[in-house]
Amino acid sequence: MGKKIKKGSKKDKEATKAKNDDSMNSKKLEASLSDMSLTAKSDNSKLKLDNRRRCSSTTRSMTSLSHVVNQINEGMIKNVIVMVGAGISTRSGIPDFRSPETGLYANLKRFQLEDPCDVFDFDYFLKNPRPFFELAKELYPSGKYLPNEAHFFIKILHDRGILKRLYTQNIDGLERAADIPEGKLIEAHGTFSSATCIKCKKQCKGKEIKNQIFEGEIPRCHMTDNCRAVIKPDIVFFGEDLPKRFFTFQHDFTKCDLLIVMGTSLQVQPFADLINSVNPRTPRILFNREKVGPFVKCKRKEDFTMTGDISDSTRKFMDMLGWEHQLDSYLQKQQKEKKKARGKEICGSSKGEKKTDR
Repeated sequence: MGKKIKKGSKKDKEATKAKNDDSMNSKKLEASLSDMSLTAKSDNSKLKLDNRRRCSSTTRSMTSLSHVVNQINEGMIKNVIVMVGAGISTRSGIPDFRSPETGLYANLKRFQLEDPCDVFDFDYFLKNPRPFFELAKELYPSGKYLPNEAHFFIKILHDRGILKRLYTQNIDGLERAADIPEGKLIEAHGTFSSATCIKCKKQCKGKEIKNQIFEGEIPRCHMTDNCRAVIKPDIVFFGEDLPKRFFTFQHDFTKCDLLIVMGTSLQVQPFADLINSVNPRTPRILFNREKVGPFVKCKRKEDFTMTGDISDSTRKFMDMLGWEHQLDSYLQKQQKEKKKARGKEICGSSKGEKKTDR
């Protein structure tokens, strides 16, 4: 006689249902991550800079910003990734790109561009490089602009040993000026520190063409005989391949336990899609003038925003962490160095005037 099959209790049925639901959610999560992850294609099909906007989301468990702060202070968060855009440099005096009246794009109206983004379009650059070099005079790292609270906040993350990587869209060089090590820095949209001839492809240091740019000239090749093609700083234009180091994200973001996004419109791809490469349970914090991207339309439960002036928001967050004394120390040191450099300039000018009088 066969054994009778006992009917499961209500508790057993609920446990079985929960197990099945977990399995289903796991499969959905895998599919979602597969869609969201920004993965490199084969070597012959590199990611290129794209200004289209995308948005993805997934559900997450709930936490609080104070909980994130506690985790940092208790040493539970060890691999922070920071993504930054032009908005972090406005306190330093550098206009952002997209503000209607004061943005860098708005200041290019005299060139009558059909689209302000054309200034970073390689095909347009081949036809008319002058708008880019006019913009370059404003953005070229020269000591005119100095790091602010946002830059030093990232430096302090490094000092405390928890900065995994800084991914920046900026080409103003203020991250380097804040002494963030080059090994921690991914300049996704390139750098002024080097330049390449668009014809012979030979490279030179950025400082070799700096004076020409500031004098309003278009730098020409001096590295190959009879080559007088334009030398272009190694800034990534729309349609160009991103730097090889950008693809470090494939390893970095899997280890990230806190993602901080600062001063970016999250409109330029593939940079903007990086925010979806972290684990769906990883907290993400946006420091920005306003909510953007997934922080508006498809907000996850562990997404947090601190809107308004970025430097002020950064200081508030550092106050929550108890780190404001370190921030003040960096700012005071920078101010002293600025005064010292200004004193040397004045002294040098005075000596020059005395020689002229003689």
